Formats: sequence, structure tokens, C-alpha cells
Amino acid sequence: MTRPEARCPVRPGDACTLCHPGATGPQDCALVWLVRSDPELSAQLAEITAEHRRSTGRVA
Repeated sequence: MTRPEARCPVRPGDACTLCHPGATGPQDCALVWLVRSDPELSAQLAEITAEHRRSTGRVA
């Protein structure tokens, strides 16, 4: 049985590549924390995510 692949919440559609040293996944990534804790960045990410969903036909 294979393990599920962690998805990067900052780069919609991409897998978590552990790009931040010491991170074991999105749950402890400093970049993810920064984006989610900053209202402006969080709003931009919401727009990017919505556009990605529209372009892939996964409208929520």
C-alpha cells in the first residue's frame, strides 16, 4: 500500500517537495505558516487556488 502524497498548499497542484529545510511536510513548513498567517498573502493564495481549480475543472 502506498502512502498518500502531501500536496503543497502554497503551490496549488504541486506535491510538497520539502523545500523548506527541516520541514517534514506542509504541517510544519515555515512558508505555509507565513502565507496562512498573513492576510494579504492568504487572500492572494485564495485567488491563485480558485484560478487553479477553474483551469483544472475542479470548481468548488
